[in-house]
Amino acid sequence: MLVAGCPRCTSPVTEWEGTWACDVHGPTAPLLRPPEVSYDAFADHLRRTPGFPTYLPWPLGPAWHVSDFALVEITGDEEEPRPGATLTCASGVSALDGPVEVMVVAEEPGIGLGARCAGTTGPDPGDDVGRGAPDVRVRIGQQTVPLWTVSTSGADDRFDRSVVAGEAEGRWLWLVLRPASAILLLRDDWILQDLSGVGPPLVELPFGGERPVW
Repeated sequence: MLVAGCPRCTSPVTEWEGTWACDVHGPTAPLLRPPEVSYDAFADHLRRTPGFPTYLPWPLGPAWHVSDFALVEITGDEEEPRPGATLTCASGVSALDGPVEVMVVAEEPGIGLGARCAGTTGPDPGDDVGRGAPDVRVRIGQQTVPLWTVSTSGADDRFDRSVVAGEAEGRWLWLVLRPASAILLLRDDWILQDLSGVGPPLVELPFGGERPVW
């Protein structure tokens, strides 16, 4: 059973007749997160997100694993719930940074999940995106996606992460990397794979480990 929460904060949510509300943000689309990170739970995640991408750095390096994933479901008047955001976290080790976490969020505008993971005010990346030349690029399929640095200095004084964001297929794409120095990993030719179309190779994905805090 999935655990419901607010996509913009850690406050509890309540449900009444199919409508969810956060104690802080009021009516909201629910964030749905499995109580345990496992292959079976991830297969269920993909079944609940048809037509919506769930991105992960691909292929995962040795000793890297999927440490978290979640989705946000949007419900309109007399509509079936549909996905509005997805999140994955890949955790591993790099030679320069030691333990590393890479969170990837794809979301429709206004959801606020990426901003929550980034620790910024939101709900969207803001004016940093699209200003000047992009800082890094990633590949999704045959497309090269430009990403710009999103400043986190106005959120708090913990310079423990790097955040880049851009637009892919009409949705916001966020990458949140911890520690901040792990941004240098993106100088390589990084690929993000939409796992909804991967099929049998997902069986070999390692799941588990300590979940990130976001």
